[in-house]
Amino acid sequence: MATPHNEAKMGDYAETVLLPGDPLRAKYIADNFLEDVVQVNGVRGALGFTGTYKGHRISVQGSGMGIPSMSIYINELVREYGVKTIMRVGSFGGMAPDLQLGDVVLASGGSTDSSVVANTFGPGIYYSTVPDFKLLDIAYHTAKELDIPITVGNIFAADRFYNDEIDMQKLSDYGILGTEMEVAGLYLLGAKLKIQTLDILTCSDHIFRGDALSAAERQTSFANMMHVALETAIKNEAH
Repeated sequence: MATPHNEAKMGDYAETVLLPGDPLRAKYIADNFLEDVVQVNGVRGALGFTGTYKGHRISVQGSGMGIPSMSIYINELVREYGVKTIMRVGSFGGMAPDLQLGDVVLASGGSTDSSVVANTFGPGIYYSTVPDFKLLDIAYHTAKELDIPITVGNIFAADRFYNDEIDMQKLSDYGILGTEMEVAGLYLLGAKLKIQTLDILTCSDHIFRGDALSAAERQTSFANMMHVALETAIKNEAH
C-alpha cells in the first residue's frame, strides 16, 4: 500500500532494511553490495531498493537527516510494509580520544538533546534508548570474525547539526563516543514498534582533532561497515 512518502507495494520490501540517511548512499549500497536489485521507491528522492545478498533478500532505504525525517520512514516501513528489522548504516563525528578515523562503531545506547524522548514519556522519566541485544551481539561477533576493528558504546543524537550550545567535551568525558543525528529516535521507535534495531556507524571525522577521511578512505571504511551489517542481517535470519 502506497503512502504519501513511499510508492512501494506490499511485499516490495524485505523484512530486513538497511537505513542510510543519504538516498544516494542507498543507491550506492544497492549497486555495490546487492544483486538482482529493483528500485521500489523514488518519492521525494528518498530512494529505496530491494535485492539479495548471498541469496538473502534485503532492502535499503534512504531516510534523510535527523530523527523527524527518519521517523517517517521507519513508521511506514513497519506499519505499512511489515518490516521486522532495521539497521541504520551511517557516519558520525568521533569524540572519544582513542577513536580512529574509519573505525566501525556499534551504538549500545543512544543519548540525545531531542525532545522526542521527553515528549513520549512526559516529565520526570529519562528513558534509556538501547538497541536489540541479539542484533548487537551478532554484529559484534561478526566484526571480530571478519577481523574488522570494532568499538561499542554510547552515541549522542544531536537535534541540530549546527549547535554551539552543546558541551561536546563534557559528553566525551561521560563516555559518549561520538555524535550523529538519529540513534535515539531509531531505538525509541524500535521499542515502540516491537522491531529489531541497531545503529552501525563509521567514524568519518573527529570533532576535537579536526581530522577527516578522504573520499577514498571513506569508501574503504564504508565497505567494512557494510560487510558487518550485511553479514549480521543474514546471521540474524538464521537464528
